[in-house]
Amino acid sequence: MDKIATIKKDFPIFARHPNLTYLDSAATSLKPLSVVNKIQEYYQEYSANIHRGIYQISEKATQEYEETRQVVTSFINAESEKEIVYTRSATEGLNLVATSLGSSIVGAGDEIVITIMEHHSNFVPWQQLAKKAQAKLKIIGVTPEGYLDLELDNIKYTNHISKIVNNKTKILAITYVSNVLGTINPIKEIIAQAKKINPKIIVVVDGAQAVPHMPVDVQDLGADFLVFSGHKMLGPTGIGILWGKQELFEKMPPYQYGGDMIKEVAIENTIYQDAPWKFEAGTPHIAGVIGLKEAIRYLQKIGMHKIHKREQKLLADALKRLQEEFGDNITVLGPQKSQDRAGVMAFRLADFHPHDIAQILDESHIAIRAGHHCAMPLHTYLKFSASARASFYIYNNDADIEKLITGLKKAEKTLTK
Repeated sequence: MDKIATIKKDFPIFARHPNLTYLDSAATSLKPLSVVNKIQEYYQEYSANIHRGIYQISEKATQEYEETRQVVTSFINAESEKEIVYTRSATEGLNLVATSLGSSIVGAGDEIVITIMEHHSNFVPWQQLAKKAQAKLKIIGVTPEGYLDLELDNIKYTNHISKIVNNKTKILAITYVSNVLGTINPIKEIIAQAKKINPKIIVVVDGAQAVPHMPVDVQDLGADFLVFSGHKMLGPTGIGILWGKQELFEKMPPYQYGGDMIKEVAIENTIYQDAPWKFEAGTPHIAGVIGLKEAIRYLQKIGMHKIHKREQKLLADALKRLQEEFGDNITVLGPQKSQDRAGVMAFRLADFHPHDIAQILDESHIAIRAGHHCAMPLHTYLKFSASARASFYIYNNDADIEKLITGLKKAEKTLTK
């Protein structure tokens, strides 16, 4: 039995759907039994609220919950557990930063820089903040090859970063990996040069498509904030992580108010908990946090370097096979060099609508995504209304690529009639 077949045995959904070829992990990943069992363990063995209970099962729940913060700290090499804030999603983490920090530092005449390849979650919050603050929103485009249209000292494209970032730039918000193009952006180099131009700039990184698939070291990147979602990395839905520098968290006002972020309340005034807890109002998704810990441990057993290498090999094989079988009839968005991208592959087959392709593939139990992938500005920029997207993860292999090829041939034949 090969290694992928062994991994697939860890995922209960394949026992229920043995013919499933799941190529939509960029939207959400499947869940291994160990994660499902860990969530069940909480509900069956110590289903109590955290932090306030002095009885045994509450203390157990608190211990498991806070242990996840330690695991996440180590996983992304944060400096302190106090830099890890639990959120509902990467989306909420970005909104938290935009609302709490952004609203306090961005004013009329200031500038915010984002890229055209951002997911709506890292586009709209900054767009709306710029409108509210009467600031200027500047957008970095992409080259025809699918790279950021950005010249760095060692990467030559069109616009030098000094033309985009200046002393008026308060925030640079940028995705690590495009969920459409698959492009792995040179985040470390971009951050270093942006901060050289403007040392006070705040850099926010959307790591939703990076953290589940490759090693990420937040101290090495040099960013100020980074977000990611549990459900894209084998964990439950409804749990995300916002990492941020502790000194920034200490200065930021709370995002929401209520239980668990309160230290003391009087009629005249309220004193909040220290970070990160001051950003975690209300009863959290306790089971989700505990499940995320188990998901991270599962990924660590495989090794993030191995995962990244394996996905890039799958992508290279897929790009080659698509070219062999469909030639000029297929357009794959993003860089053609597999080493420059993650295991995300958006494409157009002839002039067939992606929704039609996805529906025909589903008849063969192949799950892909079709639409704009929450990246409408990018699709408009590329002059596509929509695209089909296949995305790979630890449970995919070459057989899935061949099944995709066969399914696309069927779609081509059906839609040509």
